[in-house]
Amino acid sequence: MKCENPTQHAHHAWKKASQLAPPPKPPQLHFYMPAMPSMRLIRAIDMRWWRYRRRRLFRRHILPLLAYDDQILLDIGHCREDILWAYRLPLKVDALHALEARQKSGKFNRP
Repeated sequence: MKCENPTQHAHHAWKKASQLAPPPKPPQLHFYMPAMPSMRLIRAIDMRWWRYRRRRLFRRHILPLLAYDDQILLDIGHCREDILWAYRLPLKVDALHALEARQKSGKFNRP
């Protein structure tokens, strides 16, 4: 989608990056097959893959927003320092959720 307005493009990028929902929990089985891996292992692999994909979406859609000026970033509710802060978070932390939590708590580095 081509947006001529940078603010619309920024909103669209944020929406696109936030669309990936976490994988569902595996069902509790009444029996265990010896050749079957444990459900905790399956869940751990699913969550690691999901975190990797969320980080890729963050890098693909949110980091390019740093090319815009600070006013457009403030229009979507974030500032440059917050995005860079989220980028430096460890890979185990979901950067999009951390940014949303930081926005709700009011810990902005606004000028």
